[in-house]
Amino acid sequence: MTTPAAPEGSVPDRSESDRSGSDRSGSVLEVACRAAGFTARGAEPVRLAENEIWRLPGRVIVRIVRPGQGAAAAREVRVARWLAEQGVPAVRPLPVAQPVAALGHPVTFWEELPPHRRGTTADVVDLLKRLHALPLPDWELGRLDPFVRVPERIAAATTTPADDRAWLHRRYEELRARWAALPAGLPHCVVHGDAWLGNVVLTPDPVLIDFERACVGPPEWDLVATAAKIGTVGTVTSAEYADFCTSYGTDVTAWAGYELMSAVRELRMVSYAVRYAVGRPGWHADAQQRVDSLRGRRGPRPWNWRTIL
Repeated sequence: MTTPAAPEGSVPDRSESDRSGSDRSGSVLEVACRAAGFTARGAEPVRLAENEIWRLPGRVIVRIVRPGQGAAAAREVRVARWLAEQGVPAVRPLPVAQPVAALGHPVTFWEELPPHRRGTTADVVDLLKRLHALPLPDWELGRLDPFVRVPERIAAATTTPADDRAWLHRRYEELRARWAALPAGLPHCVVHGDAWLGNVVLTPDPVLIDFERACVGPPEWDLVATAAKIGTVGTVTSAEYADFCTSYGTDVTAWAGYELMSAVRELRMVSYAVRYAVGRPGWHADAQQRVDSLRGRRGPRPWNWRTIL
């Protein structure tokens, strides 16, 4: 798996929470490595967020997942292996029995990619076209749940004012009710589920990473991830987005379901930010900026949100 590239505009925040998380996950790492036939000696933390990423000597990447996410971890490995069979450039899991259960955490093991950098919108659309054109696998991949973990993240956002958390929860309930009437669009297919620029890297060839949210669903869900970069956060230019639409063959912003799907994407981005800010003082202002944007306190889009690690 990739060593995550530094997100554009981001500032690393090695908070006390991160450091204590490193200590906690060290024991999980040791148990998992022993079970899979590796040694944790010399391991280095790469990123400690909702999921924890470690690097082992010998170009091995270890991904420690939240408790209760064993099915998602197993699906991620299976999707990566299936993509290898389909010839899609993607990060590869190591040939060991996985995920491994370690002190309640599912743990997976991946090949570390060579030196790389974040992809471009052109790289994203090229890989999405290949992914969306694949036949559905002959095993159950699961259907898109656009609200997975959103209410849990909002509830856990203890550094966000209670009034804002209550508003975010009402917004979640409103959008969930509206989702049942999402207008029809393109035929459903295999979607990446989190197809933002950070999940395509150049090695120098473009490679897809992070299949935690891979599923069967509307391809517009993947396309909205790039549309949000121009409409919501302002990190993609009009020319880049026009080329993206021309290459894919459609402009998702012209679809009748765009406003609703974009609103759900925005709520997901905000819920992640407010949860990430807990224990990370350097992110409190950014998380609040996102909440204020949704609540109409920051003027019109784009809002120029800083990218979270």
